[in-house]
Parts: sequence; structure tokens; C-alpha cells
Amino acid sequence: MPFIPHTDADIKAMLAAIGAPSVDALFDEIPERLRAGKLTQVPEGLSEMDVTRLMQERAAQDGAYLNFIGAGAYEHHIPAAVWEITTRGEFYSAYTPYQAEASQGTLQLLYEFQTMMASLTGMDVSNASLYEGASALAEAVLMAVRAHKKSRRILMPRTVHPLYRAVVQAIVENQNIELVELPYCTDGGHTIPASLKRFEGEDLAALVIPQPNFFGVLEDVDALTDWAHANNMFAIALVNPTSLALLKAPGDWGAKGADIAVGDGQPLGAPLSSGGPYYGFLCCKEPLVREMPGGIIGRTVDLDGKRGFTLTLQAREQHIRRSKATSNICTNQGLVVTASTIYMALLGPDGLERVAAACHANTNTLIEKLTTIKGVTRVFNRPVFHEAVLRLDAPAADTLRALEAQRIVGGFDLTQHYPELGESILVCATETRTAADIQQYATQLERFIGQRGQAPRATKVQSTI
Repeated sequence: MPFIPHTDADIKAMLAAIGAPSVDALFDEIPERLRAGKLTQVPEGLSEMDVTRLMQERAAQDGAYLNFIGAGAYEHHIPAAVWEITTRGEFYSAYTPYQAEASQGTLQLLYEFQTMMASLTGMDVSNASLYEGASALAEAVLMAVRAHKKSRRILMPRTVHPLYRAVVQAIVENQNIELVELPYCTDGGHTIPASLKRFEGEDLAALVIPQPNFFGVLEDVDALTDWAHANNMFAIALVNPTSLALLKAPGDWGAKGADIAVGDGQPLGAPLSSGGPYYGFLCCKEPLVREMPGGIIGRTVDLDGKRGFTLTLQAREQHIRRSKATSNICTNQGLVVTASTIYMALLGPDGLERVAAACHANTNTLIEKLTTIKGVTRVFNRPVFHEAVLRLDAPAADTLRALEAQRIVGGFDLTQHYPELGESILVCATETRTAADIQQYATQLERFIGQRGQAPRATKVQSTI
């Protein structure tokens, strides 16, 4: 039964104190036509045993598959201690820490998170998280436009995740912000710095630089960052946090470093739990800190000189007028941030580097295995992190369905978003994939493509008319 702390006597006493005849009378100003009525679609309550059985059955529907899909959501090993600690009551039931004196534990954890993310990205400041990576990129775009003050145009490469681009477009299109799409090199799968020459002299606010990009390809981040700065633009880095254990931090890109770094924190301790929850991170250089959305946790001392933590620069709609807010986000993703903080603390720099290196090695093995199959070719020739694009001598959708029937999630179908690549898929391997997993994928893929090649072709009948 639901937990309702007030007894009937409590309710009657409260209603009597305010002079209301009933609870319903408190809402009599709401017109009847606007009321939802009874919740007829909500099922009857179940016992704990029945609820447990129901949830187990639903979880089993997901099945157990070998996963070779990434595309923004990655299967990493999460030490058991991460969520064992995260789901302790002190963290699990914590809320946004408006009252610093009652929230020192939460504030300290968020401060540690900010410190780790600033260190990982090479930036001066980190906020205490946003909803997820796509909307974090949108917030970075808005942030750059506010700081630039002159231009409302953003250079957005097609090598950015297509769903991220769609989210950014949805958020900024009614704010008179234009996203200028940049093509990619058909050989390398990256943005060629020299191709940006046509934009020189134009009024642009920022250049988005994904690293690695959606294809898994590594961009020429130093040249792109320096070009943006030379043309009076901000450089917005869109990064995979796991890759930063191996790759150069955005704060070190080019001569001056990127100005803003964003991404999704899911790889840092969040499971593939039917699509969420995830969180977005946003870091920046100090001159832009007052344009940063979300809360920032600061460290200070009290009147007795003891260390304490508090919210600072919290330019959100709860605290000031909406017209003055840098963002209208309403909360952060505190629980998942807690998991990431514990994950990073447990692994440390060496552990994160080993994870990233294992991902890279497994992906190279996967590419090598799959491209030995007749009818499977690698599309781009540049280095990758832990994803790569493969072209198939078979329809991508049919191939992925056939693999799924063998309990293998074979990759992300690119034909909808990048039809110019032909029947291509994006494949991924993290540290969780073994040599046996990769061999099983290769065996099943070769079997399916081989069967298609042996299928009899229909005889073409010539018309006699």
C-alpha cells in the first residue's frame, strides 16, 4: 500500500484549521474540463512478491546478447562497489542541495566530481552535470552564442552524432541560432581543416569539434581548434570521457585549448539500462564561467575556519528571474553523477587508461577479423578509438536482423542518417568483449553473407512485346 503519513484525523484537523470542507475543495478553482479524472489505465496494486516477479519477467524480455553497438551508449564493466555505494540511503535519497548546512556530503561529492571532470578535460571549471550529452551540447552552443555576443551561427560537422544534431536543432531553432552543416572527408571520415577556408571572414560564434567523432574517427583537433580561434570563434569540444584517458585533453588542443568541453557521462559507471538515465557534463575555461549553465559547487571555510562546500554561480530559474537565467534546466542527474564519481575514484587514472586501451585493442581486433570476410570492407582510413564504420555486401538492416536472431547486437545501421555510405554499419568493441565474442560475431556474419552469396538469383525475363 502507498505510504501516506497523514491519518484521517490529521487531514480533518488541517482542513478545519484553514476552514476548508474537504481536500477536493482546495482545487475547486480548476475547471472541470481540465481535470484528468480517474486514472483508469493504472493497474491495481500488487504485492511485493508479484511486483518482483513482474519486473523479472520484463527484464528477461531484454535477453542476453553479445553487444557490438555503441553510437553514444557504451557497455563497460562497472565494479560492483560502484552501485553498492551509490544506492546507500545517504546518496540514493539525496536531492539538489539548496540548504548547504544540511547537504555537506552531497556537496563534497559533487565538488569531487567537478574536480575530476576538470582534470580529465583539461578545463578550469566544471558544472555539476546536465541532463545528457545531446542537451549538454545544445547548452554549449547557447553558451557560446551568449559569450560571443555578435554571431548566432554555429559550424556543426556532420561527423557529430546525428541524434545530437537533431536535439541541438530542436533546442536552438526558435532562438534564431543557425547550425551550419560541415561535410566530412569521404576517405577519412573526418572534417578537413583546409575545407573550412570558405568560412574565413564570416561572422560565426563557434565550431563544434567531436573527438572521437560519430564514426569513431579521430579528428585533427589541434588544427581545427587553432582555425576556430584564428577566426574569432569559440571551440566546443564534444568528447567521450573514456577516450580522454588516452587522448589529449580538450584544454590542450591547439595553442590555446578548446573553450568548452561537453559530452555524456554514461561511459563512467552507468549501465545500459534500457536507455538511461544518463547525464551530460560541461566544462569550460575560466573566462566563460559566468555563461555556464547549471550549478557549480565551491569550497570555502566557515567562521571557525573549517572546510565547507556550497552552491555558487547557480544562475538557474529557481534562484533568479527566468529572463536572467543562463539555462532553464530544472535539476541535475545527481545519482548517476554519484556513480561516476565513485567509478573514477575506484579506477583512478591508471585504471581508466587500461579500460581505454583495452577498448582500442578490441576494436582493432574486431575490424581485423570482420574485414577478412568477403563482402565486408572498412569505409574510412584514419585511426579510430573504439568504433569503426564497415560497408557490407548485403543490406545492413537484414544483416543486423540475422545477427540479432543469433543473439548478437551487430552494430548501428547508418543507412538512414548517412545514405551516401551505402549499406554500412557502425560497430563498437569495449573492454567487455573477449576474443571468443569477436570470433562468434565474425563466424555468424560470414555465415549470413555467405548464404546470401549462394542464394539463387531470379532469371530476368525479356518482354516480347
